[in-house]
Amino acid sequence: MIIKNLIMKTIIKPLKVLFSTSLGSKKEMKSVLVKITLDNGIYGLGECPTSFVSRLETIETIKEILTYTKKHIKSKSINDFEEIVHFLRTRFFMYPMTVSGVEVALFRAYLNANGIDEHIYWGANLKILETDITIPFLTDLNSINSWLNYAIKKGFKIFKLKLSGDVKQDIPLLSRVYEILNDFTSGYKIRIDGNQGFTEKTFLKLHDIIEKKGYSIEFFEQPLKKNDFLGMKIIKKYSHFPIILDETVFNSHELNHVISENICDGVNIKVAKSGILESKRMIEIAKRYNLKLMIGCMTETMIGLSAGIYLACGTGQFDFVDLDSIYYIAHKRNYGNINLVPPFFFINMS
Repeated sequence: MIIKNLIMKTIIKPLKVLFSTSLGSKKEMKSVLVKITLDNGIYGLGECPTSFVSRLETIETIKEILTYTKKHIKSKSINDFEEIVHFLRTRFFMYPMTVSGVEVALFRAYLNANGIDEHIYWGANLKILETDITIPFLTDLNSINSWLNYAIKKGFKIFKLKLSGDVKQDIPLLSRVYEILNDFTSGYKIRIDGNQGFTEKTFLKLHDIIEKKGYSIEFFEQPLKKNDFLGMKIIKKYSHFPIILDETVFNSHELNHVISENICDGVNIKVAKSGILESKRMIEIAKRYNLKLMIGCMTETMIGLSAGIYLACGTGQFDFVDLDSIYYIAHKRNYGNINLVPPFFFINMS
């Protein structure tokens, strides 16, 4: 089973709401889809998204790397996909999401060639998965009301709020979100994502205000800059809610370093940033050291997002699920054997 071709396709989709975080804002989703075909016609699909987190990975750069990759992998055996991925990770270490998109396509071509179901590969532990939905950092009250009304009507009960790091803006937004949820729903949970927007000082200030107001926060994701290890040590000791790291950890080496520094309570694993093989290693390490596990996503279509859904359902290992990107764009209710009934994903077992 030899790799015959790699085909790429740029996809741009408008978002239903402005996606705004401490790192930037965007009105549309941009990705490059990857299709790897074998000599017998079997293929695998992957997705290389763009993100504020990895600004080097523009559409143009992704396509350049994929053009190189196409030449490198042609005529190689699909059974050697792990060696191919290792080479690409080494050569393009500054472009992790691009390599991850190729890796997912290779992985799926390998599974399809060997008659292995993706859900079963991961263990098929769960058939139902509930996701949260993200509330962007929005200062316009009409936009907040509209997006929350959409999410509540869809049935979401878990909300992840993006904050900016500017406490004067963040507290009114957090308070408004609580007001709306208290008026229109019950039994909800709120998570916070700082996207590196806070300093040690502003985090502690926000933390104390949250405590004083009596707001219940399930966890706080990536409050400080990704390399601020000293600051993270301090806030972890002080915080009354768990600290989950995202941008700090892209691979198992970084996760081991984080664990040695004891700076978090959990880690957000994303197939889009870490790929298949590293995600698998990171799950094993996190469980070994009793870290909370979260699975997340970038702004992806179901081609990329489904890799996270199969991973989370298959392993059944994740404490927190943030696989909501599909709800930011127009989408179908079914993708292969995955059915979307918000806030749930259902996997139909044959």
